Amino acid sequence: MAHHVAETTHRLVTTPEGRIHLVEQGTGPLVLLVHGFPESWYSWRHQLPALAAAGYRAVAIDVRGYGRSSKPAATDAYRMLHLVEDNVAVVHALGERSAVVIGHDWGAGIAANSALLRPDVFRAVGLLSVPYTPRGGPRPSDVFARMGGDEEFYVSYFQEPGRAEAEIEPDVRGWLAGFYAALSADTMPAPGAPDPHFVSRAGTLRDRFPAGRMPAWLSERDLDVYAAEFERTGLSGALNRYRNMDRDWEDLAAFDGAPVTQPSVFIGGSLDASTTWLADAIEAYPVTLPGLVSSRLLDGCGHWIQQECPVEVNRILNDWLAALPATAS
Repeated sequence: MAHHVAETTHRLVTTPEGRIHLVEQGTGPLVLLVHGFPESWYSWRHQLPALAAAGYRAVAIDVRGYGRSSKPAATDAYRMLHLVEDNVAVVHALGERSAVVIGHDWGAGIAANSALLRPDVFRAVGLLSVPYTPRGGPRPSDVFARMGGDEEFYVSYFQEPGRAEAEIEPDVRGWLAGFYAALSADTMPAPGAPDPHFVSRAGTLRDRFPAGRMPAWLSERDLDVYAAEFERTGLSGALNRYRNMDRDWEDLAAFDGAPVTQPSVFIGGSLDASTTWLADAIEAYPVTLPGLVSSRLLDGCGHWIQQECPVEVNRILNDWLAALPATAS
């Protein structure tokens, strides 16, 4: 049954270490939407009205360090434990006891760990683009340092504070346009072209971005929204998420190999490197996501899945949400 869809409402809510900006639409069971890099609440602009129309209270946040949310100066303020605490604080600040949490890209990792660490609050979890991979294996920085041979993997490139900022911040809008295009199905480099996830010696990531091509899902206005936020905030808050992967590995040692047991859904793009590199993680879902209801790869879709393929993503999410057990009154 369709519901009346109210206008979106912006608000700031208090968390233990600052404030989180959120945008909400609709009434009903709470669905918390967590974006990835380099995005904002705006990446869920197609999902907010669709979820609200289906009878949910859809809430998209600016993750700590992004948009209008607090941006702590300390690098270690962006460790996973703090981001999970932010999500819990948002749920409680909205007067709710529980929520479904759905994340894209880094938001998928934040969503999965929110469900893992706080099953009392997060009753189900949706993961977009990046599969769930339990904590384990060698130290992440050691793994990334071995990737790429003579080239440098982008995660390693992001580690040194100020280095990636020096590439991005002189032309935020142009860099974002190139980064979005590099990972979009209709504008990504052709097979066999230099991989935009790697940096050549003395090079930059931007060297390999498609030039002068905008993906179909990204309008000039959409790009303006993203660029305006990062031009105001800078990129350090966003990049600091990558700079805490070793800290997360240490913090979550007690959860080595732990499954996420709540009802879950995964949606990936068939042309997204995240789903090909982590194909083994998807195959491991019977063990790592025993509550998995559905796992889908969308043909011809790249990394920005809820923006590239919003109609199909909305349908899958609404079907999954409708089949979840009812919340307690």
